[in-house]
Amino acid sequence: MRCSVGDSRHYQTEMYFFLVILMLGVIPSICKGQHENTCNVVPKDIYIEVRSDIDVVCQTSCVHDKIFWTLNNRPVDKSLSNTINSSHTVLSLRNFTHQSATLLCRSENTQQVLGGTTIKTYSKPSKISCFLHGTDQTTEGSPDQITCKWEHHFNPSKKINYILNASSSVLTNQPTFEICKSSSTNCTNIINLKLFDHNITVRAKIDDYLEVDSDPYTFHPNDILKMIPPQLKVTPVSDDLLVEWRRARLSQKCHCQVKYSKAVNERTSEEELVLNETLNGNEHGKVTIEKVESCSNYTFSVRCALDKAPWSDWSQKIVLTTKLNKRDVKLRLWRKIAELEKNGVRKVHAMWTEIPSTCQDTFTYTIKQTPYKEHMMGVNYTDTLCGKSTCDVNQDAHRIHLTVQNKAPLEFMDSVYVPAIGESLPQVTDIQTSTLEGVILVSWKAPIQPVSGYMIDWTHNGNQYQWKESNDTNTTLSNLLDKTPYNITVTPLFDDKTGHGTQALQICSRVAAPGNVTIRVKANDKSALVSWDVKSQEACSGAAVNYTVFYRTQDGGPQLNVTVNGTECHLKDLNPDTQYSVYVKATALTGTTKSSENSFKTKRFGPGIITAVSVCGSIIILLVLSLGLSCAVQWKKFREKPVPNPGNSSVALWPASSRQEGMCPFQPFSNPTESLCDKVYTEETLRMSISPLVTSCNGNLMSDQTDEYVDPGTVPAPDEQNEDLVNHAETQHLSSPDDSTALLPSETSPYRSQTFVESPVSKPNNHCKRLPVKQPEKTALVTVYVTLDMFEQGQGR
Repeated sequence: MRCSVGDSRHYQTEMYFFLVILMLGVIPSICKGQHENTCNVVPKDIYIEVRSDIDVVCQTSCVHDKIFWTLNNRPVDKSLSNTINSSHTVLSLRNFTHQSATLLCRSENTQQVLGGTTIKTYSKPSKISCFLHGTDQTTEGSPDQITCKWEHHFNPSKKINYILNASSSVLTNQPTFEICKSSSTNCTNIINLKLFDHNITVRAKIDDYLEVDSDPYTFHPNDILKMIPPQLKVTPVSDDLLVEWRRARLSQKCHCQVKYSKAVNERTSEEELVLNETLNGNEHGKVTIEKVESCSNYTFSVRCALDKAPWSDWSQKIVLTTKLNKRDVKLRLWRKIAELEKNGVRKVHAMWTEIPSTCQDTFTYTIKQTPYKEHMMGVNYTDTLCGKSTCDVNQDAHRIHLTVQNKAPLEFMDSVYVPAIGESLPQVTDIQTSTLEGVILVSWKAPIQPVSGYMIDWTHNGNQYQWKESNDTNTTLSNLLDKTPYNITVTPLFDDKTGHGTQALQICSRVAAPGNVTIRVKANDKSALVSWDVKSQEACSGAAVNYTVFYRTQDGGPQLNVTVNGTECHLKDLNPDTQYSVYVKATALTGTTKSSENSFKTKRFGPGIITAVSVCGSIIILLVLSLGLSCAVQWKKFREKPVPNPGNSSVALWPASSRQEGMCPFQPFSNPTESLCDKVYTEETLRMSISPLVTSCNGNLMSDQTDEYVDPGTVPAPDEQNEDLVNHAETQHLSSPDDSTALLPSETSPYRSQTFVESPVSKPNNHCKRLPVKQPEKTALVTVYVTLDMFEQGQGR
């Protein structure tokens, strides 16, 4: 199918309306009885211009219920549908913008598709613009080419070719002719147009099946004639610039624009300025540009256009360096005075604003000094030539002179006053400084005397100075080095003198963030002490307002933080035997600084447990040592204690307890071994004794003839005396006479061989208390083993 769409939207509407009437009137009458059960949608496969209107008819003879429409599977507003009769419904679509859409007619009850069609849109080329020009744009001549441009919105996937056609709008019998063909939205070709109105149209051929014509573009050749660029000339005149140009089409009125700008550097320029000029017939262009800066580079260009015609191209740019303008020279001299040296000389460092280096002339700077008194008295005086920028002056007041000369007859001069030592001069007070985003704000209080201005100088190293003059009691200092301390001095100016300078406190151009943060960690089991130092590597580092400690477990736990004002922080509620990471962020009013991340591990046990274990261990060790020492001492004593030897013992007969008690009631004594009552006679003693004697209770000797025995039954003896007697005598065993023989030692016994001997009995003396008792029968002696002299010779108790 191939369609040619070149008519207006009104024509398309009438055509579709005619089709609808034809379908509703003629076709049903012809086909009546043949297609009573037919359902369909007409027209089919429609192409319409975008944003145009269309009516679509749905024939519903095959059903007897209501219908509804869908566009791209979306229901269409029912208000757009109109039922003509029982078998035909018309859908009116207005301002259709879909690039491609499927329209379906459906049964409302069964959702059955009764018919459908596709609607596609196209757009016509628009906004056509053309201009006539010559092939050679450097020389004036008749235009021989035409260039046209237009706009067209289309699907990029479509293949489109354009044909540019022209026809006369005055001569109707002139045929339409083709200018050029193109696959893009512009076209250039050679043409020879007559000087009358023409119509130009653009035809778009889309995929070789659809042709769309644009609306006609009507023009007169003079209205689209593009002039050649003018010829430009720029000449310096005094302190101004004269811009001249020669244009084409001199006989016709035209409009021109002069564009110029100051170059900041090789790549950038200041904002361009444009001057508009209208030239009448036979008139070339000329304009004077004033107030250009001295020794600066400027660029110039110009363009022109006939009335209603497009602008010509810009002329070739001209770059011009302006000359030194005397009115722009603001030679300003200033000085810095050093302290008085021992030789009475002061160093004066002179500073001045130099003439821009872009000025191509060569300038000579001369510095001289003059005593102020001679200068004021008007007498003849001799200037003293200074060095390159330093003058040596004494304690008196002086004046420093600067002279600038070049080859041309130009000379510039300035001078500055140097006060004398101890000279009483006004000065400013109460200097206040502050900084904001790299700019220092300075303010001060004016002196009582009237001043002509103030000179402000500042330096960051004492060698390089910058200065500026102000008429107000405040100023701003910019273009400063970042994060650098500056010394600022303010000096009042008078008509021919200067006051004393007042220096403000040193201030930084911008305060930096706090210095480097170095942290240390001392960990316990459930807590850690984090401490840090802030070391500033810059002179303008800001003071930290607070510190934030960020910490977390290294196994991916949540990050916690604590903010403190000091330089240490106790982290609490930590997990024992756990690896942690920590860092500190110092915050100041000017920024923040973050330390490097540090790792630490908490201990398994706390210091309390370790201390308790240490104390208990120490106590146990002391106890063990004490016990061991005690055992060693006891063992030593045990080893040194004498041990009795049974081989040194003897067996003796000891009277029965009854007789002993009756014979001598013992009295207390201090040394029992000296008492005769516990004397024991061994076998050897009896043999060696010629006249056996015993000692009486009072210490006198008694013979055995007067021995008497007291009946033990008649005299009761105290138990206490028996026990003391036995203990002092160290009685090992008491037995009856019947048992004495059994206790005698055998051949293997360590005791000595002993015989049964009857011990002599002492006779009581007068001092012994005797009780009248009945004489008992003679009591048998009892064999007693007593340990006597059982120690080796040389051993003592």
